[in-house]
Amino acid sequence: MSEQPTTGPIGVFDSGYGGLTILRSLRETLPEYDYLYLGDNARAPYGTRSFDIVTDFTRQAVDYLFSRGCPLVILACNTASAKALRTIQQRWLPVSDDPSRRVLGVIRPTAEHIGRVSRNGHVGVFATPGTIASQSYNMEIAKLHPAFTVTGHACPLWVPLVENGEADGPGADYFVKKDIEALLRADPDIDTVILGCTHYPLLYNKIRKHMPQHVTILRQGEIVAESLADYLRRHPEMDRRLTRNATAEFLTTECPDRFSALAATFLDDDVEASRAILS
Repeated sequence: MSEQPTTGPIGVFDSGYGGLTILRSLRETLPEYDYLYLGDNARAPYGTRSFDIVTDFTRQAVDYLFSRGCPLVILACNTASAKALRTIQQRWLPVSDDPSRRVLGVIRPTAEHIGRVSRNGHVGVFATPGTIASQSYNMEIAKLHPAFTVTGHACPLWVPLVENGEADGPGADYFVKKDIEALLRADPDIDTVILGCTHYPLLYNKIRKHMPQHVTILRQGEIVAESLADYLRRHPEMDRRLTRNATAEFLTTECPDRFSALAATFLDDDVEASRAILS
């Protein structure tokens, strides 16, 4: 164990760009903190990869962020949260050189929030095939709200729509409408839908357009940001380890220029990224 606890930025990890929607909300809610964002774009997407591969890749990313001084890492990726978080928290972190560091995900805060929103306990989840196959939302919501009914629907084309700049195009209307209809056929009583992929908020206007108006649509950024603020209030020992210079640094495992150009779509701001090599 390290003699002195590390101090540094909040690490934010995603398999690619989607986690930038989480980072944006974190900076809006907790602007005074420093952030270090890492996108594993070279190996994205994670959604169709096995549990073991996602766990290996995520552990490498977390280890890298720890090596850069982050005492706390947020897995701003639903697939990593679904497939890797439990193993990292329960098996890897306790035997690391500093078990006082923490890794948090995005699924648990969303499951906690749903109980305050849904009126009838019928919940829909839009997510990648990997997140849907993991049943993570079903399990987490069942722990907290056992009477709820959760219906998941995989949307494999939504991420490519966003990353290819088609979120506002007619193709997005076609696929979004088709997936909404499929979800509501599976459970017509759904009153709340979780956007269980961090890319999907960029399709929010299309989703809202085709979703019945009585259905509440949850975007994770605000939920995760509020949950982190609460976590830091309850864990002052971690809060003291986080530096506060209101900075954000961006890293990618692929081409920094490409990352910087596309990141602007998610953040509505210019970004200058650097390359990170994971192993």
